[in-house]
Amino acid sequence: MTDPDDSSSPFRERAPLSIEDGLKLVETAELELLGRMPWSSNATFLCDLQVGSETPAQAIYKPAEGEQPLRDFPSGLHRREVASFRLSQQLGWDLVPPTVERDDHFGPGSVQLYIPADYDEHYFTMLETGAHNEQFKLLCAFDVVANSTDRKGGHCLLGQDGRIWAIDNGLSFHEVPKLRTVIWEWSEEPVPVEIREQLAAFCEQGLAEDLAELLSEAEQEATIGRARSLVNRGTYPVDLTGRAYPWPLV
Repeated sequence: MTDPDDSSSPFRERAPLSIEDGLKLVETAELELLGRMPWSSNATFLCDLQVGSETPAQAIYKPAEGEQPLRDFPSGLHRREVASFRLSQQLGWDLVPPTVERDDHFGPGSVQLYIPADYDEHYFTMLETGAHNEQFKLLCAFDVVANSTDRKGGHCLLGQDGRIWAIDNGLSFHEVPKLRTVIWEWSEEPVPVEIREQLAAFCEQGLAEDLAELLSEAEQEATIGRARSLVNRGTYPVDLTGRAYPWPLV
């Protein structure tokens, strides 16, 4: 975790925000660019969220202009970041930090609330304690429905509020099955009843309008199909190939 007394660090320690307060900030606060995040394949910027003279939070800005072209995903990965937040919200799971689409310093892109976290912790270290297994079961179901293609261990943050937050969701929602995740511990185990009930309600409702507008018709249908399949099967999927893992793992 960052040291709040280290004035050289660009990361600010802030009290955890509610989803509603965080969403309002990423929608309306002014973005002050601090610099590029290291080790990111696409342009990813840390920003202060400025409200007058105050900096109540920070954000991660991913402009579409800074994306590396991919063979298997169309351009516009920032919209899939937003779609992941909206799916998490429609399901009532609050797994993805507040994320919006904005046209800012380098053009349209996603702006996601930065979550101060303990960066010594990731999926594998937290799995050892077992304290967050129920949240990981929820995230596992989320990734199946969203068709997450890049759920690395380091994309699972332990926030200061003790919750698990899922970040880096741009490689999601492809209409073709592409699930790649580190979360395979519950393969063939029953999906908790509450999760199945929530997914069944989601299938009945269909995608919310603000989520559907970000996806193609084929992607919309595939998303509902994956949710329905998980409900009907009743168990978490199995990787029969042994290759459905992202790289690097963390």
